Amino acid sequence: MSRHGSTRREFLHHVGLTAAALAATETILAAQDDGAATGIPTRPLGRTGERVSIICLGGWHIGKCAIDHGEKEAIKIMHRALDEGVTFWDNSWDYHGGYSEEVMGKALKGRRDRVFLMTKNCERDYRGSKKNLEDSLRRLQTDYLDLWQFHEMVYDNDPDWVFEKGGFRAAMEALKEGKVRYVGFTGHKDPRIHLKMLELVKRVPDFDWHTAQMPINVMDYHYRSFQNEVVPVCLQRGIGVIGMKSLGGGHPRGRLPDQGVASAEECIRYALSLPISSLVCGMISMEDLEQDVRIARNFKPMTVDEKTALLARVRDQATDGRHELFKSTQVFDGVHHRRQHGFSA
Repeated sequence: MSRHGSTRREFLHHVGLTAAALAATETILAAQDDGAATGIPTRPLGRTGERVSIICLGGWHIGKCAIDHGEKEAIKIMHRALDEGVTFWDNSWDYHGGYSEEVMGKALKGRRDRVFLMTKNCERDYRGSKKNLEDSLRRLQTDYLDLWQFHEMVYDNDPDWVFEKGGFRAAMEALKEGKVRYVGFTGHKDPRIHLKMLELVKRVPDFDWHTAQMPINVMDYHYRSFQNEVVPVCLQRGIGVIGMKSLGGGHPRGRLPDQGVASAEECIRYALSLPISSLVCGMISMEDLEQDVRIARNFKPMTVDEKTALLARVRDQATDGRHELFKSTQVFDGVHHRRQHGFSA
């Protein structure tokens, strides 16, 4: 029997075990609009009542663009993205030492009300979190964030620190003060750390995470899988799933396309065929933006046969983790977070 047939059985068996997740996938994909009004299709962001573009402009890459090609080019790309319908923008306090937020703040002038703006808190304690928030608001030149996420939950004790050291308390205060509208968390290392964040928040009365951001790609299905272990839990609780690293990371154009494992279109289409609200895409050039906009506008969900054929094709390279080293090494951990835990930068 062919490996494709075996993989298809495995895939269908997994689907059978997660019927609720399958139903949620169908619901989320059915809730996607055609993009006629916005240029890019949108989907609901969990239970928030918000709709976001299915692709999100990545803040790290736009900062890299500014460093390599100048601020004018980076701002030009951001303005073009917004005009094309990419209304969800991502950033983080530590991207390029805060420079990504500063450049994005310049691009937001006169356009803030058109953008669903997300950035991330890199601290775990109360005072540090408060400072991160004020820094981000100043750099982004805004008085509120649509979404503020705890960044890089990548060490096993990060969830404990968020709750024990006061970072979570700072986030709840920011919600009450109107400086933040929604709160979530991110991470790329281990599904168990995400599950711990989802478990610890149950102790908080009348609150649950609004979003969770995680690696969503064709390799992840086979190796330390967020899409199989974390996504179903988020869907059950109405937590909006934000995907990242659909191209594998580790290369300006994505590791998977660079290594010839799968094309950018296959990778992005696969990720968008899962029950996620949006996919963060790195756009270093206008060419990147045009590619991602084209894929988003022409998006049609993969069929089961298309998914299983792609999963079968990548299986041997996926199962040893060679293309997802951000899950098994510290190589891709942010410098700030490595220092936070006493590791060398």
